[in-house]
Amino acid sequence: MISTIHPSDNEGMSRVRALLEKEGIRMDVNIDYTCAVFDESHQIIATGSCYANTLRCLAVDDEHQRQGLMHKVLTHLMSVQEERGNSSVFLYTKGSTAPFFCSLGFYEIARVSDTIVFLENQQHGFSDYLKNLQEETGDRHGMSAAIILNANPFTYGHLYLVEQAAAENELLHLFVVSEDVSFFPYDVRERLVREGTAHLKNIVYHATGPYMISQATFPSYFQKDEDSSIRSHAQLDIAVFSRIAQVLSITRRYVGEERASHVTSLYNDTMMHNLPLSGIECRIIRRKETEGAPISASTVRHAIQTGNMDILPALVPPTTLSYLQSEESAPIRRNLMEAANVIHY
Repeated sequence: MISTIHPSDNEGMSRVRALLEKEGIRMDVNIDYTCAVFDESHQIIATGSCYANTLRCLAVDDEHQRQGLMHKVLTHLMSVQEERGNSSVFLYTKGSTAPFFCSLGFYEIARVSDTIVFLENQQHGFSDYLKNLQEETGDRHGMSAAIILNANPFTYGHLYLVEQAAAENELLHLFVVSEDVSFFPYDVRERLVREGTAHLKNIVYHATGPYMISQATFPSYFQKDEDSSIRSHAQLDIAVFSRIAQVLSITRRYVGEERASHVTSLYNDTMMHNLPLSGIECRIIRRKETEGAPISASTVRHAIQTGNMDILPALVPPTTLSYLQSEESAPIRRNLMEAANVIHY
């Protein structure tokens, strides 16, 4: 029998965790639904989880392999995704198990050798996304670069990076992370990016869609440690981005220098080494500073949290400042003031 394991079921979750560990998998920190298959003795012999429209933490006890249990778990999780209204579903797995999931209707988007394979259930999902990027670009050509921004929210630091890239290239593809795991929702972040860069006429704006994910939701459950997870995420990002760059003729990617965050620093180092292997130059731009400190979105969020709104004019463009001072932003400001931690990368 297959059952839902609720987060409040400490014993059930502990048994799920034990099965995962037995099969060499860590419980992922980002999970919003878990199920398990029980045998006649009420022992968990298979499990799987969801986070948003992704499947993760899939495992079958090695003593019960080849009994169709993974197919049962996958069918159940896909019905959960259907109930959520998700027609596009994504899955991360090891290279050794990718053929199995491909046989069940998943298609490979990108891989990092045999470490991690990124799959989706739509055969033409990624190719349709690439076509959409081409349509958004139209007939604009020239030396092309790219920046991927979360902009949580858009700051003078982001603006400085964008202006540098726009000045050094004929065309700049500016991707805004559309994954909603930030304090500021996508529609707000995207609007503030557009408003803050409206004076630059050689920008094409894109949403990242579901193909470029954040470190916050990257599945780390089959990575041996945090650094391995960061490197794998960067390598998968590069594998996906390289296909996008090929379609849009992008030859440069710009990122901001990071001295305070180990995560971002390791990510940038991986890109510096790997992007040139795909014919893409990686340009790391020194961060814009104010009063000797780098301007960052974390600093802005902390200022809002602590009620130090007077420093915002030095940190954000007028368009962002106007939004932060508006009644529209009041719910977000309240969330920031009540949050336990707003300093993250």
